[in-house]
Amino acid sequence: MEHKSGFVNIIGSPNVGKSTLMNSLLGQKVSIITSKAQTTRHRILGILNDSKYQIVFSDTPGVITPSYKLQENMMHYVYSSFKEADIILYMLELGSKKLKDKKLISILRETQLPLFILLNKIDLSNQSDIENEINRLKSEFSPDVILPISALNNFNLDSLIECIIDFLPISPAYYDKNQITDRSERFFVEEIIREKILKHYKQEIPYSVQVKVDSFVAANIVKIVANIFVMRESQKRIIIGHKGLGIKRIGVESRKDIEKMLGKHVFLETPVKIKKDWRNSKKELKKFGY
Repeated sequence: MEHKSGFVNIIGSPNVGKSTLMNSLLGQKVSIITSKAQTTRHRILGILNDSKYQIVFSDTPGVITPSYKLQENMMHYVYSSFKEADIILYMLELGSKKLKDKKLISILRETQLPLFILLNKIDLSNQSDIENEINRLKSEFSPDVILPISALNNFNLDSLIECIIDFLPISPAYYDKNQITDRSERFFVEEIIREKILKHYKQEIPYSVQVKVDSFVAANIVKIVANIFVMRESQKRIIIGHKGLGIKRIGVESRKDIEKMLGKHVFLETPVKIKKDWRNSKKELKKFGY
């Protein structure tokens, strides 16, 4: 078989399991996962390599109606994914709300790209409901492939890979075969810390936070300074917590995951700073990599 390579972009509403799917397909954690919507802010590539193929998965932010510039940028990642894809994976779960974005629905219906529809979390459903939903989706979108899956339990993921390979174009690899993502260690440090904040804080706090690594010095002990930016003084106080216990918990949990990722001991500092209305500032969003 001639070598195949291609870009496979995953889209869908928030919390349908896009990041879980990519992590499961790669066999390791590339995208952070929480129960909160908008956990994924960036477009993250995960690269699955084999001697005969290379599949470049793209995990995109969940489809939302933007309320500020950060969310507008997140939605730009979703729309641009159609321009650079060889295959589109549209992911949803049984009983979930339809995409509210009519433009995106129209693009999915009219796309000339191979369209796969993945019905996730089927372990939580019965056979009759699954069959009815599959028939409805076939009628609405006329997909090239439709698969019931469980990303969390690895159900039908081998079949998904086989289907993807069938539709991949013949091409040399786009990335080094030892590479599993296009992101740097700094990026993953930032995402690990943000994951802990999403985990432990509620309401607006997680959506007002941005993490940016200011210093990363690799030696026997990796020394990292990662600034946590919030928009208001009250948010800073909440993040730090009573007697600093909140930020201490974030630091301890983050350090353990970073050490696991790097395979080295880590000294981590996480100062909390205020950057007013950064979510609506083009200048600040550019600094943060959006």
